[in-house]
Amino acid sequence: MRELLHIHPSGLGSALLLLAAGIASGLAGSIAGLASLFSYPALLAAGLGPVAANVTNTVALFSNTVGTAAGSRVELQGQRRRLVRLAATAALGGAIGAALLLSTPSSTFQLVVPWLIALGSVLILARDPLRSLTARYRPDSASLPQLPLACAVLLVGLYGGYFGAAAGVLMLAVLSLSATEPLPVTNAVKNIATGAANVTAAVAYAFLAPVDWGAAAALGLGCFAGAWLGPVVRRLPEKPLRIAIALAGLALAWSLWRDAVAR
Repeated sequence: MRELLHIHPSGLGSALLLLAAGIASGLAGSIAGLASLFSYPALLAAGLGPVAANVTNTVALFSNTVGTAAGSRVELQGQRRRLVRLAATAALGGAIGAALLLSTPSSTFQLVVPWLIALGSVLILARDPLRSLTARYRPDSASLPQLPLACAVLLVGLYGGYFGAAAGVLMLAVLSLSATEPLPVTNAVKNIATGAANVTAAVAYAFLAPVDWGAAAALGLGCFAGAWLGPVVRRLPEKPLRIAIALAGLALAWSLWRDAVAR
C-alpha cells in the first residue's frame, strides 16, 4: 500500500493519552475482547490516519498478548498442544489479513473500517447471547470437528490480522463450541489464539508499513500493564463498561463513515 499516510511525532500529551488508552485496552482485551475499541480511537485522536492507526495498533497490541499470557498461566496449564494448533491456524489467518490490508488502497480501507468497527460493537453487545447460543447447541459429550474448527479459527485470524476490533468475541464463540471447559480457560486460550494472528500481522506491518513507533511504544507499554492486570480484575462487573464501549464504537463508526463519504 504505497499511499499510506506519513506519521508525525505524537507529542507528550498524545503519548500520555496512548499510555492510558493502552492500559484500558489491555484490561478490556484480557477480560472481554474489547482492546481495539479503546486503542484505535486513541490513535486517531493522536492524529494518525485510519490505515496508519490500524498498523500501529496491531504492532502495539503484541504486548497485549505477552501480558495476557503472563497473567493467565494458571488457566493455560495443560493446554500446550491445543495452543500450538490453534495459534498456528490463527497466525496463518493473520498473515492473510495483513496481506489483504497491504494490498488494499487506503481509500477503500477508510470506507470499510467504519463497518468493521460497527460489526465489532454489535458483536460486543451480542456477546452474552452468543455464549448462550454456543452453550445450547454444544453437546456436553461432543466438540466441534477439527476441520470446521480450523476453518473458523482461520477466518477469525484473518479478520484479526486485517483489523481486529472484537476479534476476541468471535474467537471466544468459536472456541466455546470446541470444548466443554470453564469460561476462564476458554478466555485465556482465546487470548493466545487471537494474539497469534495479531503477532503475525504485526511482523508484516513492522517491515512493510510505516508504523509510528513512538505511538506504538506508548500504547504497547500501557497494553502490557493492562493485560497483566486483566485476570486480577475479572471479578469486577464489566457489563456496563462493555455496553458503554460498544455504543461509543457505534458512534465512532458513524463519525468515520460520514468523514469517509465526505471525502
